[in-house]
Amino acid sequence: EIILKNGTEAFEAWENPPPPIYMQFYFFNLTNPLEVLKGENPAVEEMGPYTYREYRPMENVRFSENGTEVTSINPKTYVFVPEMSKGTEDDLIRTANIPAMTVMEKFKTHAIISKLISDYMRSSGEGLFVTRSVREMLWGYVDGLLFALRTFLPDLDPNFGLLYKKNGTSDGEYVVLSGEKNYKDFARIVEWDGKRSLDWWSTNTSNMINGTNAAYFHPLITNNETLYIFISDICRSLYAQFEKGVTVRGVPGFRFVIPKDVFANATENPANAGFCVPPGNCLGSGLLDVRVCKQGAPIIMSSPHFYQADKKYIDDIHGMHPNAEEHETVLDINPLTGILLRAANRIQTNVLVEKIDTFSQTQNVKTLVLPVMYLNESMLIDEASASRVRSVVNQGNVVINIPFIIIALGILLGIVFMLLMCKNHRPEVGWPILFLVFFLTCLQLSGHLTPVRLDLFTKENSYRDILYSRER
Repeated sequence: EIILKNGTEAFEAWENPPPPIYMQFYFFNLTNPLEVLKGENPAVEEMGPYTYREYRPMENVRFSENGTEVTSINPKTYVFVPEMSKGTEDDLIRTANIPAMTVMEKFKTHAIISKLISDYMRSSGEGLFVTRSVREMLWGYVDGLLFALRTFLPDLDPNFGLLYKKNGTSDGEYVVLSGEKNYKDFARIVEWDGKRSLDWWSTNTSNMINGTNAAYFHPLITNNETLYIFISDICRSLYAQFEKGVTVRGVPGFRFVIPKDVFANATENPANAGFCVPPGNCLGSGLLDVRVCKQGAPIIMSSPHFYQADKKYIDDIHGMHPNAEEHETVLDINPLTGILLRAANRIQTNVLVEKIDTFSQTQNVKTLVLPVMYLNESMLIDEASASRVRSVVNQGNVVINIPFIIIALGILLGIVFMLLMCKNHRPEVGWPILFLVFFLTCLQLSGHLTPVRLDLFTKENSYRDILYSRER
């Protein structure tokens, strides 16, 4: 029974997912920082993966009185896996100084404050780029500029990390539908962090919270439907569409991918106009400006290596090699049960680099989108779970094929009956009658007609009498 209710296998799998989930981080190490400051294009080399095992049980689970809604939090914990990594957490990465760029963005219109900050950065050796370890870049470090600003902004947190405060914590409370009333509502999010809709974007459609969290889907999926997904890390809902049929560990599946239209600009896809904030402030296709939900940090999201983005973003950075196999988000789902068989959720974090007149540090840089890191959250169904799904699929195939099996048996029995009739030399029963017997036998075995009285099949009985044998 695919419903979120205590005692069901679906609830147990939802509460504590059995297949192992891995989070892989790939960083872009900047190799020519001095040249970039002079106005040249950046050159980067990809480093990683740095792989972590992800644990994501549902906690604080509560059911509504009528059982149609389930409330929970979903804390995620990451544990480094050295044997699945290419490098260690101590590897050094040279990349954008995101705290400094955020501060410059925030105070760029305040001439006096900008000068004070710029002077401090020069005296302390702070620049547009920073060298930090993988551990620091992910989980946090005390930033010198942010620490200095606490003199004027005492509530400012001096720590920065791409996943700072995101290890062992939840991104907010979720309310999902159980599927009790409608199977298509299974695990569909109706509320996140106390909100029934978002408030960052400029249209109601863009602010909608749609679909599931990409770990669970409703059963009986068809290849012509659109699957919706809400991802809090990028502050919006996405959708995926069918690409092809696949087989994973012997289980049939449908592959769904994120189409190009999802991150297309408003010119190519007018439905995305709401993601331009303020209205009309749109980047090119393939990018999503999320500074409105990242405390003003000039963060831009995209697919890894700017896959499916405008060519200019790829050409601006030496070292970009986008391809579908490595950089596309894919979801392989068993259509009968809605169980996720294999997944690769891939997203890239970039920073907007631009000249800011009030900061001399940016005097000669080109305006461009600099890649910092991309992640691949992946899972592959374990053999034990695959075996259970295969069993369910096989049972489902039997149920689906019962009418065809019955018809086939009817055909076989009809042929046997006609052969026996011919062998017994019953000339009074003609071929039309034999064919009718054959047809009625098929209907009888498929459940569409009650047992036929064979004693009625004589030349004295009309076809009408035979067809209405149920009443006689």
